Amino acid sequence: MKQGLINFLKFLVFLSVGLAILYWVYQKQSTAYLAECALRGVPAADCSLLDKVLSDFASANIYWLLVVLGCFALSNISRAIRWNMLLQQLGYRPRLSNSFLTIILGYFANLGLPRVGEVVRAGTMARYEGIPAEQVMGTVVADRIVDVISILLVTALALVLEFDTLWAFLKENSTLQEKLANNSTLLLVLAGLALLGLGSLYRLRARIQQLGVYQKISGILVGFVEGLQTVRGLKRPGWFLFHSINIWVMYFLMTYVCFFAYAPTAHLSALVALVVFVFGGWGIVIPSPGGMGTYHFLATTALGFYGIAGEDGFAWSNISFFTIQIGCNISIGLLALILLPILNRKQVAVDAP
Repeated sequence: MKQGLINFLKFLVFLSVGLAILYWVYQKQSTAYLAECALRGVPAADCSLLDKVLSDFASANIYWLLVVLGCFALSNISRAIRWNMLLQQLGYRPRLSNSFLTIILGYFANLGLPRVGEVVRAGTMARYEGIPAEQVMGTVVADRIVDVISILLVTALALVLEFDTLWAFLKENSTLQEKLANNSTLLLVLAGLALLGLGSLYRLRARIQQLGVYQKISGILVGFVEGLQTVRGLKRPGWFLFHSINIWVMYFLMTYVCFFAYAPTAHLSALVALVVFVFGGWGIVIPSPGGMGTYHFLATTALGFYGIAGEDGFAWSNISFFTIQIGCNISIGLLALILLPILNRKQVAVDAP
């Protein structure tokens, strides 16, 4: 009961943060939109950004949006196959349907509480495939490590191809170094305390190792490491690499194809899509429900580099964001909740006391 309340409070905090950022972006673009309307002599009563966004979403080309959803599905089929390859290294042969549905279920869970999706994904797969949860979690972490490497490589590619544009943005937003310099004393104190704590733990290691809690955690970590090591010694590394590339190619195409669904962005190039994709991707990484607010802010910012008005960039980011969230993560996530127990009813029956 207590843990459930804590999780609910966490959900409210992350949801509030995401909604606050989304509202802040909306207010910022709404003010700019009203100023533009005033310059054109359009009454403020006829200049509602919310009405514009809803109208733009309704007028978006549904066929291109379906292609976006298709790319998303293909990316996650590749992700499911790649995940199965990791699990097969541990001696298991999970069904592709379970892998795919649990991945989408994880995305669905992330809408409620950021990063909890990985835990839900691992726990659900462990439940229905009879695999130790710590080993499954290890493969999930391995999967995410590959993703981190991938997004860094894609970011580097965008930086090389559009260095001038991105460097201008970084110079305008490079306050982190100044903040760190101003707080150097605090950082040194924290580092000293951390070293002192580690030294104390090292001196008490013999006593700590005798504790039951330590032995339990140690067992979990062993299984966790086994899952991480599945990347090494893959029998078909080329096939693993193919699916890893395909995941991110599909992610990129989701952004590029979505340009064609909306008139103000239909003329933009694949290179622009790469930059918007990178910015939007980091917006998804930042902990908020599914990237709500952070995705909108960064995608709108990136589109502004290429002459897309703020209100149009905000409208496009809503079209892109909610197409995926409603069209796949919510609809298929809910479907996964229904289908997984049905598809695995024999496994459930075996596990039942």
